Amino acid sequence: MRNATKFTTAVLAAGALTLGLTACGSDKDSASDTSGPLIVAASPVPHAEILNYVKDNLAKDAGLDLEVKEFTDYVTPNTATEDGSVGANYFQNQPYLDDFNKKNGTHIVPVVTVHLEPLGLYSSKVKSADDLKSGATIAVPNDSVNEARALKLLAANGIITLKDGVGNEATPSDITKNPEDLKFKELEAAQTPRSLEDVDAAVINGNYAIEADLSPAKDALVLESATDNPYGNFLAVKEGNEDDPRVQKLAKLLTSPEVKKFIEDKYEGSVIASF
Repeated sequence: MRNATKFTTAVLAAGALTLGLTACGSDKDSASDTSGPLIVAASPVPHAEILNYVKDNLAKDAGLDLEVKEFTDYVTPNTATEDGSVGANYFQNQPYLDDFNKKNGTHIVPVVTVHLEPLGLYSSKVKSADDLKSGATIAVPNDSVNEARALKLLAANGIITLKDGVGNEATPSDITKNPEDLKFKELEAAQTPRSLEDVDAAVINGNYAIEADLSPAKDALVLESATDNPYGNFLAVKEGNEDDPRVQKLAKLLTSPEVKKFIEDKYEGSVIASF
């Protein structure tokens, strides 16, 4: 995005685990200065695109100085929010955040839910999930929450069966029925679209599918239902910063009729407004 600062996973990974240091060489905690711009960490698609729409069309009239920084991984936006080098982030859902806070000792909290990106199963080799052959390999995200989400998607569509009551820690070892003896290849979520030529199918997060020019609404063999879906993506901050006036302004803009129309027009059902 031309209006955002891009960071690559490789550059950021080295600093991602050091929560006590201020990232990007900043000598000032951006979250503590409510008079300055609100810096928001976001995945490139669709999060940064939605934020840049707000920045370019709505923020000035609302008196909000907004800066968008793009991150290509699912770790650094939270660590940067925790250490104060950004004031907020927009990329994740509640099960992922709960797991992240528990494992990393962070204190990130949601402010407002904006949209849902349905998870889907994609393939460049078959046209239907019923066409998957015995012993086929399916790539799934390797972080615990998204892997469980992927397996639950497959179970909801009768491709596999999971143990009763299995939650967001489900792994392939929790599969009780696998009629086609499917194999599972665990990959970083961002790598799943690139695996399509090497596997028979892949479960891909909505943002990474869109970045790979896949249309969840049109190209997915099976797709998550939006009804009662717990995986809505939200604006999040470090605990204690929920009432920052800049955050409240952004929360209101992100759930405005203008943003809803932008999401509907641009993504045509591949991203679904949650408000």
